[in-house]
Amino acid sequence: MSVTSPSPGWRTVRRGADEAIGLLARIGLAFTFWLSGQTKIEGLVLDPLGLHAEWGWPHLSDSAVELFRSEYALPLLPPEWAALLAATAEHLLPLLLLLGLGTRFAALGILGMTWVIEVFVYPLAFPTHALWAAAALVLLVHGGGRWSLDHLLRGRTQTGA
Repeated sequence: MSVTSPSPGWRTVRRGADEAIGLLARIGLAFTFWLSGQTKIEGLVLDPLGLHAEWGWPHLSDSAVELFRSEYALPLLPPEWAALLAATAEHLLPLLLLLGLGTRFAALGILGMTWVIEVFVYPLAFPTHALWAAAALVLLVHGGGRWSLDHLLRGRTQTGA
């Protein structure tokens, strides 16, 4: 019984599929967490799905702090700090994911947030959180892929440019 390697055409299809999976994971997680972050701030609205923007200085909304005080109630963190940290992470990490810059770092942050949400906030939403975690794990293992700034920067540093 002989084992043959996949044809060159199949390897090209596989490579393209791998890149598409990584890009889709980055975009899907970025939009999910960005839109959640937008619910926690006032003064700046950037809705990529509704193609709506309102420019202003972003600040934490009172409703976000109240949400962390009453419904989320994370242990060890005052609600003001928890809301601020969540809103900041839900804006910074998605930007990194979209750019493919520090992809593994951003995916690790998203995975950590997903774990906190699953354990402390919405434990019955496991199916959704499992999808988020799977996408983050793909990015942790494979990085941002060829369609990322990570790849571009890595290529420049390897060539000495």
